[in-house]
Amino acid sequence: MNRIGGMTTCWETKKDKKVNKETAFIRNGSKLLEKLVDICDGKCNSIRRFSATELKNATNNYDPRKLLTKNAYCKLYKGFLQARLVYVKKFKGGDKEYERCFIDIAYSSKMSVQKSFVKLLGCCLETRIPILVFEYVGDRTLGDCLWGSEEARCRPLLWIARSKIAMDMANAVAFLHAAFARPIVFRNITPWNILLDDNHEAKLSDFSLSISIPEGESHVRDADIRGTLGLMAPEYAIYGNFNEKQDVFNFGVFLLMLLSGQMHYDISRPEEEFFLLDHVKKCIEDDRLNRAIDSTIIAEGAWPGKEQQLQAFTALALRCISEVAEDRPSMIDVSKELRKMHRSAISCRQQQG
Repeated sequence: MNRIGGMTTCWETKKDKKVNKETAFIRNGSKLLEKLVDICDGKCNSIRRFSATELKNATNNYDPRKLLTKNAYCKLYKGFLQARLVYVKKFKGGDKEYERCFIDIAYSSKMSVQKSFVKLLGCCLETRIPILVFEYVGDRTLGDCLWGSEEARCRPLLWIARSKIAMDMANAVAFLHAAFARPIVFRNITPWNILLDDNHEAKLSDFSLSISIPEGESHVRDADIRGTLGLMAPEYAIYGNFNEKQDVFNFGVFLLMLLSGQMHYDISRPEEEFFLLDHVKKCIEDDRLNRAIDSTIIAEGAWPGKEQQLQAFTALALRCISEVAEDRPSMIDVSKELRKMHRSAISCRQQQG
């Protein structure tokens, strides 16, 4: 067993290795080392090695019934490995996915000790594109709770639970921005990347689009614009320039999704309201904010202070989505405001009894 930068790899020394496995080991190992040096300065949390056979067995040969969530470049499966539940993340086979996979490994390893992120347990380097193994959180993403099957939505996501998810995710993103000499921009804050346990405790996952701002620079220039339309800040979508304020914009849209229970982009709304931001603004202009609030939140009833909390939550989201980057608050300030809102929600609810 070998270690690279404090990380256990899945290189083995059996002489009967197939040539394609040996090639994958060499190619993936050197690529991983490159990313660990670049992103983690060679320092990361130790993770375990797994074989391709172990992961195939853990997921029953990647049974579609084990699929938890997927996007354009990867699939996340529920698996059972070495007497414990895990997530097994398998990327698609293109060059872009190959690059994203190693970014995900490096950043996930760097963040594994932080409770707001899904912990990386290990990976396998013997396949063409490495396969990742993460700690198990629960069977649902936040996206499932908002828009999934009736079974996934069986436990209503009430206001206090949503305010806590918002607060915890703001803390996670603020940590990325403030805890390192080179701030990390996450770039992919969506309900599908937030995993929930049975008590709606949330953890953020998927660092495959993340990037550190170069030392001595205030922005990143990205010729290959990556992300989801409607979640990208104007300066990034138009010019390819961004910094931490891209995450603030993205987080503002996320807050509106959490508040409204609606997708960030929906063609079933009137054309001028396809984007959720425009829909919410129209509701506010018409003095009908309740039209933009999830019916589940409305149905749980009113209590002293709840309406003010919902208004403050909406106002904060809109500040985050300001077209001018400099007008957006920092994620630290967003985190502080959401903490106050959540504590207020709990206090007011307890007073009501």
